[in-house]
Amino acid sequence: MSRTHATAPVRSETLQILSIVCFSFLGFMSIGIPMAVMPGLIHHELGFSTLVAGLVIGLQYLVTLLVRPFSCRVIDSAGPRQGVVYGLAGCALGGLLMLLATLWLALPALSLLILVLSRLVLGMAHSVLGSSAIAWGIGQVGIAGTARVISWNGIASYGAIGLGAPFGVWLVERFGLPGMGASVLLIALFGLAMAWRKAGVPVVAGERLGFLEVLGRVSPHGLAMALGTLGYGTIAAFITLYYGSRGWAWAEYAMTAFGLSFIAARLLFAQAIDRLGGYRVGIASLLVEACGLLLIWAAPGPLLAMLGAGLSGFGFSLVFPALGVEAVKSAPASNRGAAIGAYSLFLDLALGVAGPLIGLLIGSHGFRPIFLVCALASFCGLGLTLALQQRSFRQPAEAEEAAATAELE
Repeated sequence: MSRTHATAPVRSETLQILSIVCFSFLGFMSIGIPMAVMPGLIHHELGFSTLVAGLVIGLQYLVTLLVRPFSCRVIDSAGPRQGVVYGLAGCALGGLLMLLATLWLALPALSLLILVLSRLVLGMAHSVLGSSAIAWGIGQVGIAGTARVISWNGIASYGAIGLGAPFGVWLVERFGLPGMGASVLLIALFGLAMAWRKAGVPVVAGERLGFLEVLGRVSPHGLAMALGTLGYGTIAAFITLYYGSRGWAWAEYAMTAFGLSFIAARLLFAQAIDRLGGYRVGIASLLVEACGLLLIWAAPGPLLAMLGAGLSGFGFSLVFPALGVEAVKSAPASNRGAAIGAYSLFLDLALGVAGPLIGLLIGSHGFRPIFLVCALASFCGLGLTLALQQRSFRQPAEAEEAAATAELE
């Protein structure tokens, strides 16, 4: 009986979290649905080069990065619910523009211009949406639930991208290219209607720090997380080419192993962050990820490399929420949205840098060494996290010593 009473509040909080992060799932479908269709649309249907296709697709992530400071101010001043509403409205507008672009394929330049506008709008929408959902969830269940909110929001976001890609291909095969934009529009409108009817949380009163000051406070945590994120970005972008360079089969299953391990770790061990603390879980996670990357580098065959990919996914899974918990603690509650947004900025940077940086390394040293480099980056992130943990141990002692000195004076 006591066990039932103990688990009931956890289940209740989980349902509250799911009722919020579902908005991230619906919003991030606008990334997943066009993911596998957009390159072919620009290159084959409109006749532009693969370089143009890459620039148009990457434009969204650049805008997301640039708009972070503004989105943080929206969350802290207007409230996270309003941020979710803005984000979903932007996703709906992006879907509408995507639909219009596919209706004017006979005018390639005009169609491309509308697609560019769509990517700009979606970039701004996603900049505010994910952070707003996290801030809303924390406001709903309290600061003690930060790790679970971040973990479930990640599952919702990555799940939407993973499910959206095959769904987008099916839509285009079934309804043609307009089905892509129409589905993004309808899904976002559905989410907007749900968010509009749901009660928000009060805006936390207090001093509003400048974004650069908040960025400075969370930057050590963000840098440690970014060093671990390089491995994820490299596996996502280059694992299939690495398998091909070594003449191995089953490359697609390496990404499956990574994805399944990622989700399993978040489902099974997210609560460990509450029990053990963000630093301890972050240290263990970065160590597991580094070992997985080393195994990919040293693997003599595809099965061991697949195991390495699974270990990497299992380790990387909790790096973001574990260090995110500590990053949020470093800023006042009235700047929670800014802290989440500033911390997420390092994820954007890591994923943006991973492609060109690792591509340069491949050009000069081949595919295999890139996983050794990413493993070393994870070890560097581990070292930085250890230093942050030691600093957190010293701060209470220094505060007590300062208080005792003040009493004596």
